[in-house]
Amino acid sequence: MPDLSALAWALLALGAVVVGLSKTAIPGAGSLAVAVFAAVLPARTSTATLLVLLIVGDVIALALYRRHADWATLLRLAPAVVLGIVVGAVFLAVADDTGVRRVIGVILLALVLTTLWLRRRQGEKARSGVGALIGYGTLGGFTTMVANAGGPVMSMYFLAARFDVRAFLGTAAWFFAIVNVSKVPIAVGLGLLTPQSLLVDLVLVPAVLVGGAIGWRIAGRLTQAAFDRIVLTLTTLTALYLIVAP
Repeated sequence: MPDLSALAWALLALGAVVVGLSKTAIPGAGSLAVAVFAAVLPARTSTATLLVLLIVGDVIALALYRRHADWATLLRLAPAVVLGIVVGAVFLAVADDTGVRRVIGVILLALVLTTLWLRRRQGEKARSGVGALIGYGTLGGFTTMVANAGGPVMSMYFLAARFDVRAFLGTAAWFFAIVNVSKVPIAVGLGLLTPQSLLVDLVLVPAVLVGGAIGWRIAGRLTQAAFDRIVLTLTTLTALYLIVAP
């Protein structure tokens, strides 16, 4: 078990709760968990540790929303996502912790800025054609491989595709379940998924379950705009920290 302070464990537990919330109520909020894990653990280790918890969250999401997926969209996304995952795996193989940490920070900051920009364009016709399919799919594959940060990217694409709530959650549930499980052999091959990281996951799994239960209870009650502001603010601050920290 890694030698972590009580504060570090508390932050990791908070990140695990957010994982559960992101899978059952607030799609895309997982970027906050990415930021927290990357700030507390070595960047490469944080990617593999968080991956296992995301798979636990995926199981919860599938149990709730598995019947509502748009499989035609998932099949169209597959080639671009695979390309992004391959590029991300190559990057992880050659980058050190500092490089990965800063890339995670830049990715998170770029996602925040992109989200804000898209909101300013609200009301304009969303794009969901071939260009968007390739762009979002490739970036989604890369960010999910390098930083487990594909949630915000794919959430934007699913919104552009005009999915209703159930189709959105069901499609996202299957997308990330398939993608995250496919990343496990790569993480093992790169030496990122270790017995030590699995011990951390074992401690944090209950927090994911708690977050999933909370998300299920508050879905439809929590003001989305207020929660989005909190996530965007905290993610921005943590992304800046990851970029500038020595």
